[in-house]
Amino acid sequence: MRPGPIVGGAVNPYVRRREAQRHAREAGRPYEPPVDHPLLRECLGETLGVILYQDQVLQVCQALAGFSSGQAEALRRAMSRRRSRELMGGFWEEFRAGALARGVPEATAEKVFTQVIAFSEFGFPKSHAAAFGLLAYQSAWLRHYHPVEYYVGLFNNQPMGFYSLDVLSRDAQRNHVEIRRPDVNASDVWCTVEASEPRGHAPGSLRVGLGFVRHWSEETATATVLEREQRGPYRGVGDFVRRAPPGLKRTAIEALVWVGGCDGFGLTRRELLWQVGLWLPPKADQSGDGRGRRQLELALDHPHEHLPFGGLAAHERLLAEYATIGFSAGAHPLSLVREVLPPGIVQSDKLATREHGAPIEVAGLVVARQRPETAKGFVFVLLEDEAGMSNVIVRPDVYDRYRAAVRGEPFLWVHGTLAKDDGTVNILAEEVEGLQCGAFLKTMRRVAPDSKDWG
Repeated sequence: MRPGPIVGGAVNPYVRRREAQRHAREAGRPYEPPVDHPLLRECLGETLGVILYQDQVLQVCQALAGFSSGQAEALRRAMSRRRSRELMGGFWEEFRAGALARGVPEATAEKVFTQVIAFSEFGFPKSHAAAFGLLAYQSAWLRHYHPVEYYVGLFNNQPMGFYSLDVLSRDAQRNHVEIRRPDVNASDVWCTVEASEPRGHAPGSLRVGLGFVRHWSEETATATVLEREQRGPYRGVGDFVRRAPPGLKRTAIEALVWVGGCDGFGLTRRELLWQVGLWLPPKADQSGDGRGRRQLELALDHPHEHLPFGGLAAHERLLAEYATIGFSAGAHPLSLVREVLPPGIVQSDKLATREHGAPIEVAGLVVARQRPETAKGFVFVLLEDEAGMSNVIVRPDVYDRYRAAVRGEPFLWVHGTLAKDDGTVNILAEEVEGLQCGAFLKTMRRVAPDSKDWG
C-alpha cells in the first residue's frame, strides 16, 4: 500500500470491508459497502467506498463537488508536482463551494477532501496498480511452478528489487532449491539451472556463476569457460593456472579457491591455496595482468606440491562465502551460534504458536530497516533467522533509547511483546541490542550484507 491511501485513512476501512464482503459472500448475502456520501457510490463502489487509485481522485471531485474537466485537470497537474500538497490545498474553496451546491454537508466535504489531499503524498493510478498486480501474480506463479528458473533469473539480474542476494539465496533454499557454489569445471559465467539428485521435493539446483566471484570480471569468466569447453576440464590447480586467461589475477584465483570453486580437485582449500602459491608466486603476478605466469607452460610436478593442510571449519567456509560472493550458499549465520544464543530466544517459525500479548525474545540478521514519513516516527525492522523472517515494530520512544543498535547493528536481539492480528504476527519492541555472541559474529559484522535501510 502506498503512502497516499495510508495518509488518507483508507487501509483499515478497506481491509475491514473486504473481510465483511468475503463473509457476506460465504453466507450468500449481498454486501453494500458504506460510502461517505451517496454521490460517491458509483466511483468508489469498486474499491468498497474508499479512495485507492489516483484516478478516483478526479472522479470524486467531479461527482461530489461538480468539478469541470478543466478543474479536474488542474487538480491532476497539482498532484504531480513536488509541492503538490500545498498546491492542492488551494483547491479547497472550490471543492467546498461545489459540494455545498450539491447538498453535501461541509463536514463530509472536508473529510473527503482530506482523503484527496493525501494522494499528493503518493498514490498509484489504477493502470500502475494493475501492472504491479500482474507482476506479483506472474512472480508467484513462476516461484511455485518453476522455482529454480525463477531464482536463476533473479540472481542474474541483480541489483533489483527489495531483497539482497543473501536473502534470496535462503528463500530459495526454504523452497527446496539447492544453491551450489561456483565451480571452475561446472559453472558458467552467470547462474544456471542444474538437475538435482532425486530426493524429497527438490525441483533442481542453482549453480552460481564464476562472474559472481570477487575479483572476477565477465571477460575473465567468459574466457575461463571458453577454455574449458575447447580443451576439456581443468585437471588441477597447476593446470588451471597454466590455462587461465592472462587477465585473471592471483587474487581472483584465490577467491575462487576460498569459496570452494576448486573443491572438485579433491584437496582441502588450504592445500589448494598452497598450490596456487607454488604455481603462481607473488612475483609472477606483479604486473597485474597475469603475464608473469606464462613461464608455467610445462606441466611439471613440484617437490612440495602435496604437503597436507587441514580443511576449513564450518564458520570459516561461511565467512569465505560472504567475503567472496557476498552471500551464503548454505548455512545461515545464526545456525552456527544457535546453541550459545540466550536461552529465551524464540525462532521465527515458532512465533505463531505463542499467545498474543506474551513477552517474546527474537534475534536475527537485519534484512531491512524502514522509517516511513507516514509512520509517525515508528521504525519497522525485518529480522531473519534460519527459519524465516520476523517483523519488529519499534516505537519512537524505544527508537530514541536504542537508536545506535537499531540503525547500525547487522545482528539484533529484541525483547518485546507478541502482537497477533488476523494471521499477522509482529513483535512490539521494548529493548533492542546488537547481538554479541562470540568471535564468529564479531567477524561476521565486517562481511554481513547490507540491509535495505530507510526506504
